[in-house]
Order: sequence, then C-alpha cells, then structure tokens
Amino acid sequence: QVQLVESGGGSVRAGGSLRLSCAASGSTTSANCMGWFRQVPGQEREGVAVLSTGRGTTYYAPSVKGRFTISQDNANFTVYLQMNSLKPEDTAMYYCAQYKFGVFDTPQCPSRPVEYAFWGQGTQVTVSS
Repeated sequence: QVQLVESGGGSVRAGGSLRLSCAASGSTTSANCMGWFRQVPGQEREGVAVLSTGRGTTYYAPSVKGRFTISQDNANFTVYLQMNSLKPEDTAMYYCAQYKFGVFDTPQCPSRPVEYAFWGQGTQVTVSS
C-alpha cells in the first residue's frame, strides 16, 4: 500500500516562499509519476506540477511556471515543491499524488488529478496580501 505524507505548508506573505515535502512509502518513486495538486473549497482540484521520477521531465501549470519547482530525492523517496514569489491566489490545500503502484517509466506524466491513484492527506498553504 502506498502512503504519501505531505508537510511544509503554512502561512506566508505575498512574495514569500515555502517548500512542500512529500514522503512516500510502500512503493518506489524511482520510476513513476509524482504530482502536486491543489484545491480551494468549492473548486475542482487542479494540477500544479508533475514529475517523471525516472526521466526527470516535468510539467507545470501556466499559473505557477517560473515560480514553482518540483524535484525529487530518490534516496529518501521524497518529492518536493519549492514555491517562490507566492501570491494570494496560490492559497489552497496542496496534495501530493502518485500515479500508479510500482514502476512506471514514462517521459510524459499526466496532469489531471483523476488519473492519479494514491493521495496524501494534504497540507494547507495560505498566502496573505
């Protein structure tokens, strides 16, 4: 069973930075798709950034491109989301997700939340103006 545990959320002022962490257990992340998603109450969950952990390729939502960076530490089965130049509209619950169980090596990972099988409990990010 895959377990994903997010941490690193909090409250910051606009322009500030946060780094979210996602610790994975139960399945290797050395070759899989890992993603960060976010959701505001009353709105659909949206893809923020996804990473092919086997190929290193990434995708970013246009709203965060140039400000957020997704990365991995395979030795510790951890995926990060570095968030810089935060804006009030980045306020949301952020979730980490894994695409499938086991090894899945692809250069292009899906970005739609519905395609991801395993989810963490989420970590809240609040950006004030």
